[in-house]
Amino acid sequence: MRIFKHIILLLAITSGIFFIGCSSQSKYAETFETYKEYWLQNDFSAMYEMLNSESKNYIDEDTFTTRYSNIYSAMEMADLNIEINGELIENENFVTVPFTLKGNTIAGELSFDTYKLNIYKEDDEYKIDWDESLIFPNMTSEDKVLIEDYEAKRGKILDRNDKILAEDGEISVIGIYPAIFDLENKDSKIEELANTLDINKETIINKLNENSNPEYFVPIVDILSTDEKLTSLLNRDTEGIVVNKKSSRVYYGGNAFGRLIGYIGNITSEELEENMDKGYTELSLIGKAGLEQVYEDTLRGYDGCEIYLDRNGEHLTIAKKDAIDGNDIKLAIDFDLQNKAYSELNNEKGTVTAVDPKTGEVLALVSAPSYDSNTFMTYVTKTKAEEWENTNYTDQVNRFSNIYSPGSTMKLITGAVGLNTGAITADEKFDIQGSAWQKDESWGTYKITRVVTLDSPMTLREAAKFSDNIYFGQVALKIGSKKLIEGIKKFGIGEEIPFDYPLAQSSISNSGELNGEILLADTGYGQGELMVTPLNIALAYSSLANEGNIMTPRLVINNDKEASIWKEKAINPENIPVLIEDFSATVNDDDGPANSAKIPGINLAAKTGTAEIKASQDDENGTENGWFVAVDTTTSKISVAMMIEDVKDRGGSTIPIPKVKNIIEYYLNNN
Repeated sequence: MRIFKHIILLLAITSGIFFIGCSSQSKYAETFETYKEYWLQNDFSAMYEMLNSESKNYIDEDTFTTRYSNIYSAMEMADLNIEINGELIENENFVTVPFTLKGNTIAGELSFDTYKLNIYKEDDEYKIDWDESLIFPNMTSEDKVLIEDYEAKRGKILDRNDKILAEDGEISVIGIYPAIFDLENKDSKIEELANTLDINKETIINKLNENSNPEYFVPIVDILSTDEKLTSLLNRDTEGIVVNKKSSRVYYGGNAFGRLIGYIGNITSEELEENMDKGYTELSLIGKAGLEQVYEDTLRGYDGCEIYLDRNGEHLTIAKKDAIDGNDIKLAIDFDLQNKAYSELNNEKGTVTAVDPKTGEVLALVSAPSYDSNTFMTYVTKTKAEEWENTNYTDQVNRFSNIYSPGSTMKLITGAVGLNTGAITADEKFDIQGSAWQKDESWGTYKITRVVTLDSPMTLREAAKFSDNIYFGQVALKIGSKKLIEGIKKFGIGEEIPFDYPLAQSSISNSGELNGEILLADTGYGQGELMVTPLNIALAYSSLANEGNIMTPRLVINNDKEASIWKEKAINPENIPVLIEDFSATVNDDDGPANSAKIPGINLAAKTGTAEIKASQDDENGTENGWFVAVDTTTSKISVAMMIEDVKDRGGSTIPIPKVKNIIEYYLNNN
């Protein structure tokens, strides 16, 4: 724990006592009350005027007022309360007033009940005899008041295997000591430093120009202590290039974790106002994004403080508040799987969500593009700035928490609701002709289209394998609006997910209803107005590996919450085998569109999906998002949903297929 000291120097003063005769207790009590009111108002000059002549000879007004002002300001004294404590004591020529003093300080409550104030009558006036014991009861003229701040540590963020994702640590500060740096080769050293650090040399020149004292250390950049750029700058103090250490938040995992973990930063005036009465100051750091922000109240520590007297090395505590370190949070996230998922996205704009079907633990939560959280603790190189500019870094969307049209991944839910409600049977054949269909002329020119046209009637198995929009549109019409909505809600769509990270809420339609046959049919195959999070889809498919149940998703696993079912029997147990069989065909059959995802010894129930983002059916300028979701129904260890944006004319939903396969295979091989 680091300790910062603020010392309030007290001048050494020789104490003295001046005895005079006493008067009636009421006059002494009135004098005390007057002095007390000045004290409560921090009117230290008025307090000084009430001192007797001996006390004024002992201490001058400027020293008196400055001392009180400095001590009370440094302690941040507030809510001061002073009360007489017992009977006034009449002595030979003065009266002693016992009193208590209480107040709140940066070190907690200050409370003393042993104060004694002596009042003398001097030239028909009642005056205070003052010494340091009226600052603190046990204080003497030789004492110094010290304040020590004890910095609390912020809690760590850990993965499921206790790998550290974020912790308080140290980084390096690269700077210049001008008194030596300027002696020789100044310009060439600036050039070298700029090239090594990958910054503009004007940055260095400007910082040096802003410094007025060549004996002052001029910090240039903060840098990770593991950064290879640091190597060539170490041990160059004799050239005026200096590397110091400083405390900082340090992050691990790079870009794969940026969107999830987030970062901390200096508190703003707005944040300070929003969090008033929570112990923050203008110097506080606060979570700015990701889990650092979501779990700010858990992770943050509360700094401690001690006010004490230093009496020639003796430590006499006045008030003390211990530092309280923040709490760690342990995630269900698998460090290696998260990195694997991010690498599979390979510069795509997209997202990956992986869950454990049996526990609901979220194993990966990835959004791309992302950032390295350490960037916000250090600096941005010229190369990184150019990279961001060229890759549209202004794109700050956190895709794993956003909502999207699910496309054909919705078809498992429609099929399950159809079976659950009895609207269809697994072997029921739909005689569908052609590549486009509408129920009747009331649909006008609107038609549902499909990519693959079969000559024979279609069952659920063929419809799932070849992603037949017409089949699932007709199934939705058979189910009906009310029952389809009820069935979709059994999968948690249309309501808030009970999750440790804020997610956009999914919706069945803009109104919450499915008014009209076209909207009802479109919803059946994943278009219409339906919007879901990637977590919704991963959880929906996880039910195939968990007896039809959807577990409550868990991101944080050290909060004593046991695994629990969120949606019981989203799929009726008797329908599980047929749905696994039918939605595995796309992988297992040789002509299945996702046959390339097949993993030896593992059965994957899966679905591709292409979600069209366009203004109307005739819009030819719209974009497409490509989905692939797969669940391991052999070991029931993992369900993965991946969505990649803008896949039109470059492979569509086939793009995420091998990526999801690689993620699942990697996890199963290592777990």
